[in-house]
Amino acid sequence: MALPLHRVATDHNTDNTTAVLREWLVNVQGLYHSVEWRPMEEPRSYPDEEGPKHWSNSRYEHVMKLRQAALQAARDMWADYILFVDADNILTNPDTLALLMAENKTVVAPMLDSRAAYSNFWCGMTAQGYYKRTPAYIPIRKRDRRGCFAVPMVHSTFLIDLRKEASQELAFYPPHPDYTWAFDDIIVFAFSCKQAEVQMFVCNKEVYGYLPVQLRPHSSLRDEAESFLHVQLEIMAPRKYVFRGFLKVFMINLKHRTDRRERMLRTLYEQEIDCKVVEAVDGKAMNSSQVEAMGIKMLPGYQDPYHGRPLTKGELGCFLSHYKIWQEVSQRGFPSSLQIIKSFNIDLGNSLPEAIEAGSEQRGMDLPVVTVGSSPMRSRLAAVGDRMLGLRDSVRHYFLALGRVLRGFLNGILFLAAYMEHFEQRELLAFSAEPLLVYPTHYTGDEGYVSDTETSVVWNNERIRTDWDRAKSQKMKEQQALRSEAKNTDVLQSPLDSTSRDEL
Repeated sequence: MALPLHRVATDHNTDNTTAVLREWLVNVQGLYHSVEWRPMEEPRSYPDEEGPKHWSNSRYEHVMKLRQAALQAARDMWADYILFVDADNILTNPDTLALLMAENKTVVAPMLDSRAAYSNFWCGMTAQGYYKRTPAYIPIRKRDRRGCFAVPMVHSTFLIDLRKEASQELAFYPPHPDYTWAFDDIIVFAFSCKQAEVQMFVCNKEVYGYLPVQLRPHSSLRDEAESFLHVQLEIMAPRKYVFRGFLKVFMINLKHRTDRRERMLRTLYEQEIDCKVVEAVDGKAMNSSQVEAMGIKMLPGYQDPYHGRPLTKGELGCFLSHYKIWQEVSQRGFPSSLQIIKSFNIDLGNSLPEAIEAGSEQRGMDLPVVTVGSSPMRSRLAAVGDRMLGLRDSVRHYFLALGRVLRGFLNGILFLAAYMEHFEQRELLAFSAEPLLVYPTHYTGDEGYVSDTETSVVWNNERIRTDWDRAKSQKMKEQQALRSEAKNTDVLQSPLDSTSRDEL
């Protein structure tokens, strides 16, 4: 299908947006029927703006005029459709346009995903044209309900069928004569649709693409770049550099888990972090004789706190994988290291070295062990600047990433507090970043969740198979209760913010 791209406009830039767009056009213009390039180098800002992410009235008006000019140009060339896509929206489904056209709606949007509850549609609107929470939003956003739904608002990315007679009444600028709501381009257009009796629709039948979460008026271009990196890394999950400052980063990966390895390497690559890939010990492949030869013995009476069972071979392999790295850290004298063992997402808004430095200053000591991501766990919190560091009572055998492992760590191995009586007294303290800096791509019970530690056999009896509790284990319940804390996300859906979109 030939894609007639009539106009690409860019203006009011303080960064290299113009150069990036120009390079993009050179590379892809052959894919389009026609291209019209309209860069404007000056002015670089709006006279009434408070910052690059502040949506002032003059900015709203400029964007409305851009959208209206594009709409009129499409009408003048007798185009059948016009697709509006904000510059920071990424469409990953190559069939998006065809799928939207097949819906045969005058105005229809593909539901875009983000790392939070935010998306490009509303399910409710107040009498003054503002966002309104409704119980219908989350089931659609989470795709618990799938289909094409009538909604009062779509924005950012949407298709208009210009063949429909009612589309001739639609306009972005000037606002409708009866318009008295907020001066905002998406609300102005929604009012225009309402007056023309054109129903907006949002479709969530498939994954179409992604968009960044909202930024605030005081946000900087750096904040925007980090937010967009979130989008890029989210796309790779079928998240500014959190881990800089570590002398060595180790990535543990089972040899046969190539999909996880590729995604984890890509995530680290996007943050310009070099790592050493360490082949994980496959506990399932170890027999009882090998375990005994290594001098491994089970703690008397030990039971997993969630499942009430002994250690599994998968968990044993997980521990031995870390132990292998601890040995190298100790032998080579690395002052600090970071170990990553799971497919993960990252809270790009925080830096682990900064959090550790603040925590060390607060407590008047160097923090020997800091957990940066694990199954969410409640802990006693102590304020440390803009961060919160929580001292955990213990560190379990299951964790996602371990940071700040110092020399001397091998003098003792951490176990649950209930079993400390079996070991000599030690003074090693373990801390956790709170909220977590990294979190798993999948929690227990999520679609696509795989556990090589829990889906295994008991460590000394291969006839006893183990698995995670598919009937909602206590572990899954705690994760669900703390999921929003671990992800550092805002409460579900925020009211309309004047910085929720960027111009075309």
